[in-house]
Amino acid sequence: MLKLLFASPEGVVMEHPQFVATLRSGEDVLPAVQGAISLPPHAKLIQLPGRRPIGIDPQTGRMELVRKVLIRGKRVSVSAVGALLPPGFTRTFLPGAVYDDGPLLPQWAYAAAAWTKEGPVTWALRTDRRTHWNPSRYSTADLPGKIDAHLQRFPGNPVLAQLQKCALMYRCFTSQNIFYVRDEGAIPASVACNARCVGCISEQPKEGPPASHQRIEDGPSAEAMAEVGAYHLAHASGRAMVSFGQGCEGEPLTRHRAIAQAIRLIRKATSRGSININSNGSLPNALDALLYEGLDAVRVSLNSAVKDLYECYYQPIGYGWEDVEQSLARARRRRTYIALNLLVFPGVTDRLGEAEALVDLVRRHRIDQVQTRSLAIDPMQYLEAVRGRGAAGPAIGVDQLIRRLKQAAPWLVVGNFARGLNERFRYKMAVEQA
Repeated sequence: MLKLLFASPEGVVMEHPQFVATLRSGEDVLPAVQGAISLPPHAKLIQLPGRRPIGIDPQTGRMELVRKVLIRGKRVSVSAVGALLPPGFTRTFLPGAVYDDGPLLPQWAYAAAAWTKEGPVTWALRTDRRTHWNPSRYSTADLPGKIDAHLQRFPGNPVLAQLQKCALMYRCFTSQNIFYVRDEGAIPASVACNARCVGCISEQPKEGPPASHQRIEDGPSAEAMAEVGAYHLAHASGRAMVSFGQGCEGEPLTRHRAIAQAIRLIRKATSRGSININSNGSLPNALDALLYEGLDAVRVSLNSAVKDLYECYYQPIGYGWEDVEQSLARARRRRTYIALNLLVFPGVTDRLGEAEALVDLVRRHRIDQVQTRSLAIDPMQYLEAVRGRGAAGPAIGVDQLIRRLKQAAPWLVVGNFARGLNERFRYKMAVEQA
């Protein structure tokens, strides 16, 4: 039996003595279905303050809102419980809960969870089995020493000052990679942004939840960015890559001139590795300029391939969905590796019409990769923001969405992590030979 989980006022997670768990898919609360997996290593169960769990009474089959539970002879108010997943997993259902009181939840990606006789379970897919993003490889005891060594190597570099904060305070993996000198490393570049995303993790209005990252204070010079980037590409082990555009900054295309100069300086120093940008794809001409200088990969973030749902969430300033499409088209003409950073929200992203629009976008621009990213936001906040927007249709399930993408585009890589240059080449050759 998939038992309902709840949290006491002290945050202790418990199983309900009777009720069965429920799940949320968009606006709908559903009985728990198959597809639950054991809570993965490094995942955690978390209390959802101000959210009340919904359970099913097995005797009547009716859904019940659970406000209080008898604990040690006392009836106490309880909260809903969700799961936070490690990298490499994509949630398929949200916690079966409703808003009752309290502030907006912090910006995490909450997945449905329940209890079985074998222990806790959650509703998620293992969407990338690569191990180089395993949390056990990060925040190690030697990280502070590696940070100090890098700061001494490049004294006064403002990029490293920001990355130090992100590595230690927020435990950002791409920031830490700069100091571990391996795989994909972050290069924050921009303060300004031309979007006002509802779930922005680095800047929120007063009425919003606390931003989960502190934005970089000033745009660094091309020389400062190149100093960090060139060293990383020249010395990094694994999938050597640097990426402009991080969670702790605005939109990097707004500083395309400085980034273009940084790319020139990096490539003057080393031809090794990949140079990527994480972007909203809002400025096609700016992207074109970076592609000309040697940018070889672009990861465009979106929550939908449908104009009104996309613009409702991103709230673009001075650009629209058409500009995003134009950026994808220009990157394809230059044979750039294109990934979509798909912000997945069960019950919205996997609606039939949304799935069809996404498949059409992938085929039209021959997208190389879709990186499924569980959208980190209070579920109720997102549903209220996008209600009535986007393509209609029943929710087909996140697993079916992924299956449709793979069937419609045999060349497509679906996973959570960026692919290095060698991986891109090997996969392309395998598809062409098939």
